[in-house]
Amino acid sequence: MATRKVIVSCAITGSIHTPSMSPHLPVTAEEIAESALGAAEAGAAIVHLHARNPVDGRPDQSPEAFEPFLRSIKQSSNVVVNITTGGAPYMTVEERVRPAETWRPEIASLNMGSMNFGLFPMLKRYKEFKYDWEPKVLEASHDLVFRNSFKDIRYALETLNSTGARYEFECYDTSHLYNLHYFLTEGLVKPPLFIQTVFGLLGGIGAHPEDVMHMKRTADRLFGDSYRWSVLGAGRNQMPVAATAAAMGGNVRVGLEDSLWVGAGKLAPSNASQVTQVRKIIEGLGLEVATPDEAREILELKGGDRVAF
Repeated sequence: MATRKVIVSCAITGSIHTPSMSPHLPVTAEEIAESALGAAEAGAAIVHLHARNPVDGRPDQSPEAFEPFLRSIKQSSNVVVNITTGGAPYMTVEERVRPAETWRPEIASLNMGSMNFGLFPMLKRYKEFKYDWEPKVLEASHDLVFRNSFKDIRYALETLNSTGARYEFECYDTSHLYNLHYFLTEGLVKPPLFIQTVFGLLGGIGAHPEDVMHMKRTADRLFGDSYRWSVLGAGRNQMPVAATAAAMGGNVRVGLEDSLWVGAGKLAPSNASQVTQVRKIIEGLGLEVATPDEAREILELKGGDRVAF
């Protein structure tokens, strides 16, 4: 345990939180690049990236929206780049996959099952919005199913496998682990699997320590030593879930996509602040954070010289 390296991923902006929720949420390409580079400098080995419309902060899954910050990050850092195929829950799978298909990153995220996706509880916390689209999207999630059918997942894999990308398999519930196991038996994915178990989002599994342990036990039973485990906790669950998993041998993900906070009632001023906080937890356990190249070795990635940006 004393020599194990912990991979820290940082999800820079996502599509769940809206600009009115925090002045620190990166929106423009320049802000996303700057925040990603700050997270990398603080110790993140991987940055997980979404794009947004620079005018109103709306999620933008066009490959063109990704290009400026992808090139800026690549020119300035050795950090591993992970491009989302989640996009936003109301987008088609073809739209969601296109940026990773175009830019051929080392890692692409991949959601492993359909689910209810309840963002509407945030309407109780936030009453004033800068843009009309923000409350409308939150309200609409009362009737939102984030579609990731077997056909959708197969489409993403068949589209992206030829790029040499590996995947951050996002598993929001136990069934998603079984879905991933199915695709492993079909030969469409190969070990080592990078499994990101997600806790605390309404519609998925909860964030109790028993939930974390249950997902780990299930993954151990299904995949044995052929996977690398990571966790993310939504909102206030971010650091407790990270601490639990790090103590159990897992890797961790933080970032403003997953939580806007760095403490009770305290907005995180940057992605780097969350990386710094989780790094203190990891090092307090007597562990070390992995460098980008160590993460590449652990996850058997193709290398930063084989991307298309």
